Amino acid sequence: MTSRERVRRTLNRQPVDRMPIDLGGHESTGISAFAYRNLREHLGLPVDPIRVHDTVQMLGYVETDILERFHCDCIALEPMWARSRRWKPRDPYVFTIPEEMEPVGTPDGGWVVEHQGRSMRMPAGGFFFDGDWINSWNAWDPERVFGLYRREAERLYHETEYAMNYVGYSYGGGFNGSFGAGDLERAVAAFDDPDGVLAANRTACEESIRRFRLFNRLVGPFVQLLSIGEDMGSQSGPLCSPGYIEKFCMPFTREFCRVVHEESDIKVYMHNCGAIRSLVPLIVDAGVDALNPVQISARGMDPWALKTEFGARIVFWGGGCNTQEVLGFGTPAEVAANVRELSGIFKTGGGFVFSQVHNIMGNVPPENVVAMLDTAYEVSRY
Repeated sequence: MTSRERVRRTLNRQPVDRMPIDLGGHESTGISAFAYRNLREHLGLPVDPIRVHDTVQMLGYVETDILERFHCDCIALEPMWARSRRWKPRDPYVFTIPEEMEPVGTPDGGWVVEHQGRSMRMPAGGFFFDGDWINSWNAWDPERVFGLYRREAERLYHETEYAMNYVGYSYGGGFNGSFGAGDLERAVAAFDDPDGVLAANRTACEESIRRFRLFNRLVGPFVQLLSIGEDMGSQSGPLCSPGYIEKFCMPFTREFCRVVHEESDIKVYMHNCGAIRSLVPLIVDAGVDALNPVQISARGMDPWALKTEFGARIVFWGGGCNTQEVLGFGTPAEVAANVRELSGIFKTGGGFVFSQVHNIMGNVPPENVVAMLDTAYEVSRY
């Protein structure tokens, strides 16, 4: 079974030989460029060049030698920057970044990036930028951006057997699809002007559908998923009330998903962090096919309860290793035990793609990354 077929069959709730494994197929299943460099060195693989494809979270593009080593089934659909430069934030790390990104060193050893009136900062010894989210370096033009992704998707489709998920972060062409479900200001505005918020979301939905139809014509034949997302939860509960989300947001998510499903074979993948247990029924009913990252360390996000109640209706994509409390702090043996426990729950009955809960941070030991991914493959068979 090829990786692409394995992922496609998992999404369609059909039997597969093993659970698929994802490292870096989405910005939230990825790995810090710092940790990625350390992992490659640990495995005796070349450490130059390392391409950063998310310049805020500082994620490394996972190359096929790593994907093959760990039996991964997905690959990042992120075209190479048109023009690039090399940047050395500190020894021994050297990364390839877009030419338009010009980090300037600060007296305390940190870095600042300013672009078109926005700025973000990495402190000395840091692993990612904070401040404004600057990950798109040119004005967004749908024909140009979708054309870039089409060329890369077509290449990967014919040259590899990996599944692809369209995210679009790097060039500013992503889909939102949640219509303010995590936007506190919009939720407050709904008290004073409910009709105005509904009208704005309806317009946004119409634009998202128009954009999808262009995307589907250009990129759709080559990809298996497209991402929507908007973090709806904090560590302890939803950011906005389920009642607000059900009335003002989910009707438009449902309409977007309906169009995607009726007009293509593409599945809808939702990225949604936090304690969102009370929102999962709404997400399922809206027609979302896969939910990521399944933040099992947040309140109410018990893996067994989630799988038991919703496992037959939505694919859980993630939740396979606790990044918040285990991956970066435990021993390799503790990481392996955590993977066995969580994968044993989520893979039951199918409908599970293994990934850790969110990105692998820059200071995670490479031994722990190896333990996580090797154990995932070890327990992957059905």
